[in-house]
Amino acid sequence: MSCRAGCGACCIAPSITSPIPGMAEGKPAGVRCVQLDGSNLCRLFGDPRRPDVCQRFDYDPELCLDNREQALTVLTQWERATR
Repeated sequence: MSCRAGCGACCIAPSITSPIPGMAEGKPAGVRCVQLDGSNLCRLFGDPRRPDVCQRFDYDPELCLDNREQALTVLTQWERATR
């Protein structure tokens, strides 16, 4: 299975410490990435400027579960657990 189109949970819940175009310092947990469009799709998908951490992140049924809300909950819990 591939990423759920329009989910965007991985672009909101976790912190990202590497620079992102438009977010030179990365982003804190719970903050929407500026590269996430109104349909919750990454504007940098397939773009070489996309951070490595984002390119390595992939769909995982244990993490993404059945819907966006569940994915946000799990990612937020994992973020808190790994601070």
